[in-house]
Amino acid sequence: MAITLLTVAGGLLLLMLGGELLVRGSVRVAERLGVSPLLIGLTLVGFGTSTPELVTSVEAALRGSPGIAIGNIVGSNIANILLILGLSALITPLSVSAAALQRDGTIVVLTALLLTLAGFTLGLERLVGLALLGGLVAYLAHAYRAERDAALVAVEGHTAAFDRIEALEAVDTTLHARGRSGPLALLASLALALLGLAIILGGGRLLVAGAIDLARLLGLGEVAIGLTVVAVGTSLPELVTSVVAAIRRQTDIAVGNVLGSNIYNSLGIGGTTGLIAPTAFPPEMLEADLFVMVAASLLLYLFAWNRRVTRLEGTALLAGYVAYTAFLLMRG
Repeated sequence: MAITLLTVAGGLLLLMLGGELLVRGSVRVAERLGVSPLLIGLTLVGFGTSTPELVTSVEAALRGSPGIAIGNIVGSNIANILLILGLSALITPLSVSAAALQRDGTIVVLTALLLTLAGFTLGLERLVGLALLGGLVAYLAHAYRAERDAALVAVEGHTAAFDRIEALEAVDTTLHARGRSGPLALLASLALALLGLAIILGGGRLLVAGAIDLARLLGLGEVAIGLTVVAVGTSLPELVTSVVAAIRRQTDIAVGNVLGSNIYNSLGIGGTTGLIAPTAFPPEMLEADLFVMVAASLLLYLFAWNRRVTRLEGTALLAGYVAYTAFLLMRG
C-alpha cells in the first residue's frame, strides 16, 4: 500500500512540476518569437495548465482504463465547482459578472450536457473528439476577439479563459519574466518546454499505474478512483489559484478560473482523448456521475444568478461534494 501511495503521489508531483516547466518554457519561446501575449495566454497557458489532466486521461484510455480516463474529466469538473468554488466562497463571497455568467456559465452547462450526450450515444469516439475540439477552437476564437475588443471598448467582465490566465499569473508572478535574448536563450526555453513535457508524460504513466493499483488494493472500481483521487489530484493547480484569488479578494478571477477549467476539460481534454484513444463511458458513470456533473453546473448557474455566491451557498457546494464522495465510496 505504501509503495502504491508513493507512486500516486510521485505521479502527481511530476505532473505539477512538468506542467509548470512546460508552460514557462513554451511561454518564453512564444514571447521571443513575437507572439501576442493574449494569444499566448489563451493557447499556451490555457493548454499548458491542462496538460497534466490531458496526459493522464489519454494514458489511462490507452491502457484500457476508461474509469480513470473519463473519470478524471468528469470528476475534475465536479470537484472544480463543488469543492474548489465551495471552498473559495467560504473564504470570501464570490462576485460574478452578469456577462461572465451568461457567456461562460452557459458554455459550462452546455459542455456538461454535450459530454453526457456523448456518454449515452457514441462515447468518446474520434468523431465526437473532433467535434469537441472544434468547439474549443470556436470558444477560444470568441474569447480572443472579446478580449482584443475589450482593449478598445469598455466591456463588463473578462472571458473565463482570460480569468484563468489571470489566476495563474496571480500565483506565479515570474511567468512572463524577461530573461536573456538571442538564439541560445530561445534554445534554452525550448529545452525547458520539452523537459516539462517529458516529465508530464512520465508523471502521467506513474499516476495511472498507481491509481489502477490503488483501486485494486482498496477494493474500489477504477471509476471511483478516477472521479476522486485522480480528478482532485490533477485539479490541485485550479484549487491553489482559485483559493489564492479568493484570499486576495479577486473573486471574479476565482470564478472565471473554474469556469475556464471546466470548458478546457470538457472540450479540450475530452476531445483530445477521443481523438487519440477512443473510449466508451463506463456503465456506472451513466447511472449517476454525468448527472451529478450537469447538476453541479446548473447549481452554480443558479447560485450565481444574483451575481454572488455567498458563504452559505459555498457551504452547500462543499456539503454536496462530501455527500457525492461518500456515495462513490459506498458504490465502490
